[in-house]
Amino acid sequence: MLDRKIYDKLGRLALGMSHKSNLNMSGSRKSVQKGSSAEFSDFREYMQGDDLRRMDWNAYARLDKLYIREYLEEKEAVVSVLIDTSASMDYGARSKAELAVDLAAVVSFLALNNMDRLMLYDMKDMNRPLSVGGGKNAFPRALHWLERLTFSGETDMLSAAAGIKRRGPGVTVIISDFLHPGMLDETEVAKKQAGEQAALPGRKGYEKLLQYLQYCKQRPVILHTLAEEELRITLTGALNLIDAETDASLRLTVDARAVESYEKELNRLTERMKRGCAAGRGIYVLCGTGLEREQLVFQDLRVIYDI
Repeated sequence: MLDRKIYDKLGRLALGMSHKSNLNMSGSRKSVQKGSSAEFSDFREYMQGDDLRRMDWNAYARLDKLYIREYLEEKEAVVSVLIDTSASMDYGARSKAELAVDLAAVVSFLALNNMDRLMLYDMKDMNRPLSVGGGKNAFPRALHWLERLTFSGETDMLSAAAGIKRRGPGVTVIISDFLHPGMLDETEVAKKQAGEQAALPGRKGYEKLLQYLQYCKQRPVILHTLAEEELRITLTGALNLIDAETDASLRLTVDARAVESYEKELNRLTERMKRGCAAGRGIYVLCGTGLEREQLVFQDLRVIYDI
């Protein structure tokens, strides 16, 4: 678990939003509704019954008409956190599961500290999210929920995303290793051109996921969790690799050429994920288990904060 000093520093930060809230609960996010915050929004003509304290007397002196100043109302925004609890996350000397819980705790603290509504989802059980609001005093409840997560079996990420309870614009944070066939497979459509086969990339699961979040007016924050052993291969020789979720096995000889090929494909994957996220005005962060938590939280994750 994270050190208390980390939470003390996090108290000065907030998650960046790309949409204004339209919920009716009071909070600290700027809303599309008009209200009484300190941030000016617009003028409108005076109507009987308006608060005279909002009258703009300077405009009256210039235009000989009564105008009312309107201000943005501060409302509660929704921060949804989807956690991949599949068996592949329970891997590594410092496991991805442990890192996922820590990352979710960071996002939960930021949301509650900023008076946002927090929705925590276990991707294997999307019908029973934890909904928490009311400020940072509710954080222990979120932490208790996170500590009880179990990592096993498989998850369907596209179906999980479709299970998010829509409550207006907000931020959706997805914490996963994305090592799922639906996310990784690149379906190709063959096309004959000038006597050669030209491969055209088809629509991929990851892009579908981002497109759906954009449709729901969500700012996607992708926290891609990988174990140190997955980022830097040290295994050598003939090995039997067993899929943690399906028990399928693969016989593989790991040599310098195989490692080079793996690193090239991993780099291609992360670049593709980064590009896809940026296209939807989202943020992608590669989170390795080998990094010290303080460096990860205050340096690598800095891009998701409003400073």
